[in-house]
Amino acid sequence: MAQIRIENVRKDFGAFNAVKSSTFTIEDGEFFMLLGPSGCGKTTTLRMMAGLELPTSGEIFIDGEEVGMKPASQRDIAFVFQMFALYPHLNVGKNISYPLISQGMPKAQATKKVHEIAEILGITDILKKPVGGLSGGDRQRVALGRAIVRDPKAFFMDEPLGALDAEFREHMSEELRALHDRMNATTVYVTHDQLEAMQMGDKIVVMNHGVVEQFGVPQDIYDWPATKFVAQFIGSPPMNFLEFRGMVGNGESKVRFGDVAFEIPRMLDGANGDLTFGVRPEHIKLDDAAPYRGEVAAVEYLGTTQIITMKTSNGTIKARVPSSDVVKVGERTGLHFDARTISMFNADTGQALKSEANEGVLTYG
Repeated sequence: MAQIRIENVRKDFGAFNAVKSSTFTIEDGEFFMLLGPSGCGKTTTLRMMAGLELPTSGEIFIDGEEVGMKPASQRDIAFVFQMFALYPHLNVGKNISYPLISQGMPKAQATKKVHEIAEILGITDILKKPVGGLSGGDRQRVALGRAIVRDPKAFFMDEPLGALDAEFREHMSEELRALHDRMNATTVYVTHDQLEAMQMGDKIVVMNHGVVEQFGVPQDIYDWPATKFVAQFIGSPPMNFLEFRGMVGNGESKVRFGDVAFEIPRMLDGANGDLTFGVRPEHIKLDDAAPYRGEVAAVEYLGTTQIITMKTSNGTIKARVPSSDVVKVGERTGLHFDARTISMFNADTGQALKSEANEGVLTYG
């Protein structure tokens, strides 16, 4: 397998700039997620790595070799598409063996390799079946088998589970991650599903409007978003924002909303003007003694937890609290925030301010 490096890669389609000077590294053996909304540039970035699109500028390295201007056939990679792209006139075994036969591998050797891969994927019983009558999950396994059979340097996957229903998609994501761990493969996976990215990925790049907003391990991105976009895109419900005008200085550990002071992590840089106070729903507790108060607008029961929507003087807040907490629509109560988990953002730029809590884990794109 191989390390993949993207250095200042840009892609223009005429006057439209699809990817803006992206730089990141995918280490050998990582399961790496390209995450973002539709149109953010994640698929274009993947296609440039694979050689299906050529970059307008920048460099792409696979296993130390600069391949930015080389076609896909010269990069020793495998690509798995969302819509499977199987050959309908061939059975399962012949679909999987096709890359080997087309490269001139003797039929007996190719057949042995196909059976080895089919054993790994659990599809030995359908090797002679036509692909047209298979379920979505089995067709996805066949597409994976055709990619795996060549032992490429890297696997590129463009929303490969997107066509499956929700229940089977979750099952296949577990299988795909287990397969990755078994093969120790370098895998780059595109998705718009933040839960899929958090569940499967070793590292995540979050993109928006062609820009890498943040990259890092899933927990760091969730706990310490580098921008307001990341804070809103990752998490369900997303991070709460309280907007206010004021100043946060270097070394400060409190901010004020009117008469109420909130503790925050000690700041390592500051900002003046429009600021945003960010807190995850699970880091809010209902505490009638807390000075900051709100009115319960809605209660959403989720089994072990419930989502409480609160109206406050600074906007709407959602709190995730235990279902055992008795909460009624229309009542007023206090809100307590865990100071260790607070993020502060510059409201104009959207970038997070550095603090003692996020030092060393806050990574901007």
